[in-house]
Amino acid sequence: MKVFVTGAGALLGQGIIRALRRSTLNARIIVGDPSPLSAGLYWGDAAHLIPMAKDPAYLERLGELLRAERPDILIPGTDVELPILSANREAIETTYGTRVIISSPHVVSIANDKWLTSEFLRERGLGFVPSCLPGDEEVLIEECGFPLIVKPRTGARSIGFGIMRDRDQLKRAIAEQPGIVIQKYVGSEASEYTAGTLTFDGKCRATIVMRRDLRDGNTYRAFAEPFPALSRAMAQAADALGAYGPANFQFRLDEGVPRIFEINARFSGTTAVRIHAGFNEVEMCIRHLLFGKPVEQPEIMPVTILRHWSETVVRPGELITAPERLQEEV
Repeated sequence: MKVFVTGAGALLGQGIIRALRRSTLNARIIVGDPSPLSAGLYWGDAAHLIPMAKDPAYLERLGELLRAERPDILIPGTDVELPILSANREAIETTYGTRVIISSPHVVSIANDKWLTSEFLRERGLGFVPSCLPGDEEVLIEECGFPLIVKPRTGARSIGFGIMRDRDQLKRAIAEQPGIVIQKYVGSEASEYTAGTLTFDGKCRATIVMRRDLRDGNTYRAFAEPFPALSRAMAQAADALGAYGPANFQFRLDEGVPRIFEINARFSGTTAVRIHAGFNEVEMCIRHLLFGKPVEQPEIMPVTILRHWSETVVRPGELITAPERLQEEV
């Protein structure tokens, strides 16, 4: 069996690779990334340089690699690849015989846009964060007061995130940062959680919920427990979303209500962390898609996970380079 993981330089891509290595699949792992200095590019059994997703040559180069490597599964390891792979999933699967773990364009669009995320949850009576777009902020101020949150409608890792404590701050943020969503400040840092779900045929089959501490927008300490009530709430949201396989829900408890402020239609940056609690979502997903094995809820082991830096050493002559033809084009 062969699995192709793109975005090997991203935390997400690296987590997927680590999940595969810790599985019982014995898969041949093919990795791709635009940069030869991406650590995850040296974790695979075969590695290739591919253009960035916004490059017009991205799909053509990816197709060349799929034709040459013939992987059984393709897993995107970055957010920026989701829209283009989602739009071309059927063509990729038909042309190359490779299954792509990617949700529909509709699901991806909801997850990629925090305003659409809030509206999706609100319309379905789920735990949403009260939100508005610039121009409607007075209604939100009247309803929620300050502080409020501003963040880009599309973005990640807390880039562009700000806490607004009065109208003057909010007015400046609206003027300086186009394309934002304004939201109620909910809960606290001590009540923040991340959840993973696996959904097939419109039904959530497995969930994991972890409380987390953040640093630079990423989880650096995680606390896994069964959390049955929160898991049920996330399963309900996953049923409504209807992802194809994995989805990630980030939420805070606000007066006991889990309010979801972000959805990712993909595996998560904490995918590799969840393995330690007995939840290898990459393996479960692949076994279901390739071998028809039902996805069953595993027992979640209570653990505290402390993340830390590590190193990948590349010796002279081991640096991955693009084929000569691609070098000439560059």
